[in-house]
Amino acid sequence: MPDREQVLSNVRSALGRRVGQPAPDPPPSRIVVPQWSREERIRRFSNNFRGETFVAPSADEARDFVAEKIDGYETIASKDEFLCELGLVNLPDVRVNVDDPHELRVLCATAGAGLTGATYAIADPGALAVLAGNEEERLISLLPPRHVAVLPAHRVLTSLDELFAVLPDPALESSSLVLIGGPSRTGDIEMSLTLGVHGPREVYVVII
Repeated sequence: MPDREQVLSNVRSALGRRVGQPAPDPPPSRIVVPQWSREERIRRFSNNFRGETFVAPSADEARDFVAEKIDGYETIASKDEFLCELGLVNLPDVRVNVDDPHELRVLCATAGAGLTGATYAIADPGALAVLAGNEEERLISLLPPRHVAVLPAHRVLTSLDELFAVLPDPALESSSLVLIGGPSRTGDIEMSLTLGVHGPREVYVVII
């Protein structure tokens, strides 16, 4: 078996480098943001997202849709500013995110639905981008079996390139950036797909 130096020497030879030679500078990053209209962004998101998307022409219709989806479910809602502006946190059976971490875990584990905002929606590949924080605890979108997310249309981005153009260093904003492409989908070794094992079984996105 070749020793460590022999292995490294072989790697250097394959790369055309010598001992002590500094590595070349990496190539420049290439971020390409498509120029899509808002309507095109929403259309592509709706087509690509694996959950259900509802495009609400008005705040009233958005409230009606959310009320229908959480009707009969004990619901835990985040403190997202947009949810509060729309009055969604005041719907029947909605409990707003609490400050005590233990109580929040219990509520999320026993709630039938989680109601949140979303930092952005991404048309391609069709995913929600959610930055966790005091206003938006990630447990609310992950533990309840039904997740309803609401956001304004101007937050629908074209692509991951645009996401990292507007949010170049997510770690400065939050300890967690979650991309949600739809209901939790888990496949075992026999290729049997099961919904809702590692997250919500149903996901609804409301774009206003």
